[in-house]
Amino acid sequence: MSFTLSWRESALKDLSNFDIILRKRIVKKIIEFANSELFHGVKRVQGYERMYRLRVGDYRVIFEMIKEDVVILKIGHRKNIY
Repeated sequence: MSFTLSWRESALKDLSNFDIILRKRIVKKIIEFANSELFHGVKRVQGYERMYRLRVGDYRVIFEMIKEDVVILKIGHRKNIY
């Protein structure tokens, strides 16, 4: 199963604040997730039906999943993201 990715403007802004090595690592993990049938490191965000988080080291990618569409909402350090 493959997902269609889309990015919110705020997520792109969050991503631009990181150094190039971290950016590449986060984008690589998002692409791996979108092209995979396995959900390694993905958990549902408590209190939200369609929001999930993807773990990338100490960073989290918050996204919304609607059928086969994934919308990246926010990216940040785990202590600041929630």
